[in-house]
Amino acid sequence: MRIGAPLLKQVKDPKEWTNEHLRRGYLAAYCPDLTIQDTAEIRAYRQAARDADIVIAEVGAWSNPLSDDAAIRQSALQRCKEQLALTEEIGAICCVNIAGSRSAQWDGPHPDNFTPDTFALIVDNVRDIIDAVKPKTSYFTLEVMPWIFPNDAETYLSLMKAIDREAFGVHLDPVNMIASPALFFHNRKLLLECFMLLGPYIRSCHAKDVVLSSELTVHLSEVRPGLGGLDYYTYLKLLRSLNRDVPLMLEHLLDDEAYQEAAKFILYTASRI
Repeated sequence: MRIGAPLLKQVKDPKEWTNEHLRRGYLAAYCPDLTIQDTAEIRAYRQAARDADIVIAEVGAWSNPLSDDAAIRQSALQRCKEQLALTEEIGAICCVNIAGSRSAQWDGPHPDNFTPDTFALIVDNVRDIIDAVKPKTSYFTLEVMPWIFPNDAETYLSLMKAIDREAFGVHLDPVNMIASPALFFHNRKLLLECFMLLGPYIRSCHAKDVVLSSELTVHLSEVRPGLGGLDYYTYLKLLRSLNRDVPLMLEHLLDDEAYQEAAKFILYTASRI
């Protein structure tokens, strides 16, 4: 199993970049901070990753292709296309974005996020991005979010069928699906459903955890893997059952020590399988 995490220190070249990953035991990596115009650097990082047996898991395209502001929407679509092209050139597995939001906040909740028109716009956007780049080895993916499609395994599968492009894949973050006490307490069932419906299409996964606070209203908070209620034994067992390299990428922690503790927990849990 390949684990990866962000590097919080600046590195000066591809060799140092690979060394810092290997020193931490990471055989998967987020894409370095490059653009599609950085031709020489792309080649250098691609070769360095290959030489070190490090998989570049994902390239972020974080933006809002659903914005009601036409200029913002077009800029977001262009960014997605450029980042997908970068994904292909650097040899990464997938380019990832969220679908966006009808809110002024690019990743915020909005009542129109769950309308049929929004679903159709997501389909059009993803087709436009993939058809413009025509990737041969990499995939465009959407990260699951609690307040926009895809928000669960069934809606992701519906999008897969509607988009109908081989280069569209699944980016799995089960914590982002846990939006109620029922899902929190029965997340093993949620994980089983995700891998049953989406297993063949999963390209990269995120690793984090979630806790349910004892308050009058529902309050779910993200925490470090191992400090919450996500059934990591089941999660890792299902990942292993895919029988192919699907990176598990840590995120949203404050320092390198926290990332190392999270990785230790995951590796310990994996050793029990």
